[in-house]
Amino acid sequence: MTAQILKWNHHHLELGEKTRIMGVVNITPDSFSDGGHFLSADAAVSQAERMVAEGADIIDIGGESSRPFSEPVSTEQECSRVLPVIEQLAERIQVPISIDTTKAEVAEKAVSAGASVINDISALRFDPRLGRVIAETGTLGILMHMKGMPADMQVDPVYDDLLGEVVSFLRKAVGRAESFGVEKSRLIIDPGIGFGKTVDHNLQLLKNLHCLEQIGTTILVGTSRKKFIRRLLCSPDFGELSPLHPLIETGTQASVAAAALGGAHIVRVHDVANTAATLAIVDAIKHAGPREQGLQS
Repeated sequence: MTAQILKWNHHHLELGEKTRIMGVVNITPDSFSDGGHFLSADAAVSQAERMVAEGADIIDIGGESSRPFSEPVSTEQECSRVLPVIEQLAERIQVPISIDTTKAEVAEKAVSAGASVINDISALRFDPRLGRVIAETGTLGILMHMKGMPADMQVDPVYDDLLGEVVSFLRKAVGRAESFGVEKSRLIIDPGIGFGKTVDHNLQLLKNLHCLEQIGTTILVGTSRKKFIRRLLCSPDFGELSPLHPLIETGTQASVAAAALGGAHIVRVHDVANTAATLAIVDAIKHAGPREQGLQS
């Protein structure tokens, strides 16, 4: 992987030598993994600070669940959840803050509160004004592949050419952002693991992540605690395991290792401490040189 530096506003992030970690904090009652855990601003801020101490390079704040079959929330409700948290974090942490939203108005207010990354799961399809917000504010933009909408994306997703369609979608998303004046160097692409994909689709994307390199942008992958992991580890005695079950975290770390070895520059996770340990080993393996004769283990 070629080393590069992401530079935007007053932030910079070196990529390549070290796989970077985005820690996710959902301020929602219904997110599939941590819904309801960080509804209060104090709880969310404490969790974000803990993640930074454990090694997070970016903190991603979300106020609307995008789990399968979820329903949208109003702009006002989303803002009431995320803005107090972002305002506090902007004064207390040094790492960049990301706002996970599909709404331009929420993004604008979040940037004013201190966010410097806009994470749009719709890749500028739901609210094209987001492209203008990214361009005018100088933020990073994350563009994710999703088939359909959260409310229907997992209803029998079918592809004629999975890898080709995902690459084509993300290439067009980058083009949309550039048409608003966003430099390609400020864009990150995400294959959207779990968003309109079967278990096999997710596995194929992780196995062939290198296909995204042809787009020429930073690659982010989010597999943390997702349903494909829970299905793969389904127990005949107890059925599908809870997202918080220790074995699901083990599965998550396996997927994190696969993503990092496959070319991901950034991984998006709920458990930063475990991920930092996983990546310390994976990155060491990725960048290991020839062994010197007689070197002891």
